[in-house]
Amino acid sequence: MAAGHQATVDAAVEVLEDGGNAYDAAVAAGFAAAVAEPCLSSLGGGGFLLARPAHGRPVVFDFFVDTPGRGQPQDQPAPELTPATVRFGSADQVFHVGHGSVAVPGCLPGYLHVHRLLGRLPLARIVAPARRLAAAGVRLGPDQAAVVRLLQPIFSLTPEVRALFVPPDRPFGDDDVVRNPQLARFLDAIGDGDVHGFHDPSLAAAIVTQSQEHGGSLTLTDLSDYRVQERTPLTFRHAHATVLTNPVPSYGGSLVARALGLLASRPQVGGPSSGARLHRVATALAEVTALHLGVGVDATEGAGHDVTVSEPGATAEAGGDELDGGAPRPRAARGTTHVSVADGDGNLAAMTTSNGTGSGITLSDTGVLANNIMGETDLHPGGFHRSPPGVRVGSMMAPTVVEPDRGPAVALGSGGSERIRSAMTQVLVALLDDGASLAEAIGAPRLHWDGTWLQLEPGFDPAAVAELERWWAVNRWPVSDLYFGGVNAVATDGSAVGDPRRGGRTGVPRGRRP
Repeated sequence: MAAGHQATVDAAVEVLEDGGNAYDAAVAAGFAAAVAEPCLSSLGGGGFLLARPAHGRPVVFDFFVDTPGRGQPQDQPAPELTPATVRFGSADQVFHVGHGSVAVPGCLPGYLHVHRLLGRLPLARIVAPARRLAAAGVRLGPDQAAVVRLLQPIFSLTPEVRALFVPPDRPFGDDDVVRNPQLARFLDAIGDGDVHGFHDPSLAAAIVTQSQEHGGSLTLTDLSDYRVQERTPLTFRHAHATVLTNPVPSYGGSLVARALGLLASRPQVGGPSSGARLHRVATALAEVTALHLGVGVDATEGAGHDVTVSEPGATAEAGGDELDGGAPRPRAARGTTHVSVADGDGNLAAMTTSNGTGSGITLSDTGVLANNIMGETDLHPGGFHRSPPGVRVGSMMAPTVVEPDRGPAVALGSGGSERIRSAMTQVLVALLDDGASLAEAIGAPRLHWDGTWLQLEPGFDPAAVAELERWWAVNRWPVSDLYFGGVNAVATDGSAVGDPRRGGRTGVPRGRRP
């Protein structure tokens, strides 16, 4: 399996070794990521799991967040958003956090739903690794610690979160250990069957009271009426393979499908690292970016592929770039992570989850970090709290499964906000068009068109970059960075790759080596 932190990987491997299947392992990894990757995922966030059983129909479990406020009077005051200024190098960005930024959480109901339908082991066994991490503590390591330091203004908002992530006398360190005893007790209650979700009456009442006393808009109806949606994957053919990905109302999968369709409809030019090929990829990404920012997404119109889609929708996951004195300074602190799992029976799970940048609060006394997705500017370009209550928010997240006509099937996905579409498109092109291995496809340098600049990782051929600069305003990055996504992938032959850009790690159960 592959995920964004070693503790997340270890939780999944432990469950697989205990006889669990890919879905047990993915859910265990999700619970563990809420402890070990607290800037990227939370039981209070939202996400998607694409399940491709070895025998049975594939399904996307959509447990992303809903807009809150169901059952409130229409003349209710607008929720209160708290500004928090985060410094990116020499540039500042204001994030909108606090109770008014919290959308209806989906990860916990999603994990419980997937486990109930597809899991094999008892729930107590699934949550046990995360419970141990929360009680004994987990070293976040340099990748996660760097984001904790960056988000200190958000984590300083309330005493509960400050106690977890803001030492009183120094910055958060790479070797610091995070313990969350409240979350450990909450996980115990889930595993024992004493708590069945945020909708449990006593828990829901405390969460809603806390929210409404502090300017939020969560209601009892929001928590009781939240439903995990089961969707048919968007499915298309590309380069002798069937690709399954996230359908609308999220649009990351649709944009990847369209980019691949544009590339398939145009003549191949140059080798994979040539300037002509890079220009061709950049042009396709620019076209889908324009579509995304302009008239919406229709994955079937002109895509060059036969695409199966389910129902239409929605809005965007967070992302964006800022300019400082004319020099591009892209922002990358958007909380998303990805888990890919394959088991010995050939079942595949691709799961992407997000907590935004976090709201700086916990949900009552659960120790669960609440999302700030209602305060993400890029998710709500028309203004905050304009959507009616109960609407599933859209996302760029695109958990994906590739089934080649020959060879092992692959589960993959990426964090990286708006860069998800670029990362996934380029990895799939490398795998399917160029015949690259998983390691080669994920390790290759990436580019991303942000609407103004063509952002370039180091590692491209200098001659190819010089050729690109004839057509594009290019920003060359001195080092690789989490900005360019974090594609974690696993194949049914047991091979797995974790993207080093976001601290990706891999693990294989004992007795099953690729």
